Amino acid sequence: MPYPSKTDRQTILSAAVKQLAHVGIRDLSLRNLAASLDLAPNAIYRYFSDRAALEAALASEAARQMELALRRAADGREPVTAIREMSSAYIKFAKDNRHLYDVMMSPHVPKHDATLHQSLWTFTVEQVKRIAGSDRAAQASVALWALLHGAVALEAAEVLGESKPASGLGFGLDAWFMAVSTRGGPIAALQTKTTKMTASKKVSARESSSRRGT
Repeated sequence: MPYPSKTDRQTILSAAVKQLAHVGIRDLSLRNLAASLDLAPNAIYRYFSDRAALEAALASEAARQMELALRRAADGREPVTAIREMSSAYIKFAKDNRHLYDVMMSPHVPKHDATLHQSLWTFTVEQVKRIAGSDRAAQASVALWALLHGAVALEAAEVLGESKPASGLGFGLDAWFMAVSTRGGPIAALQTKTTKMTASKKVSARESSSRRGT
């Protein structure tokens, strides 16, 4: 078996991504990973101190690959088309790399360097800002991410049947575009309506109390 110097961190990580695609995070084995690279098991520990470190690296690798997919989808496109293409790319990445995506989104993955996750988030916000504006870009990005992740989770669980999450995604995106592109529109109108209803109820309560007192 070759010495650890014959390999490197990226080679081990790439092999781990391949193994992950076949067996999932639960059955990921450092021993099998070492065997696939014709390494002694101890050689892995030169680059990853333990299984937790490898899982953390896989989560970062997932974020890196996701960002590349989204960047390719958005490249050279006008804002609305870019978001639609990014959304399709997000869904495709999650379906084609189910276990890797699960690692990225799992709350159980050990704490790790969040640089690549932050880079993915920053790119998403930058694209959303072109439509929503800088003041609402962050919250609109959270809403978009929630929509896409929800569609992925529903489809994976087959809760609503195979076609329903996919067919509902277009409707959800249209609603998202309507909310973020209309400044002071649907959301502000809803908030104003709620405020007026609350004020009306207070007036009615005071009038009712006044009549009971007379």
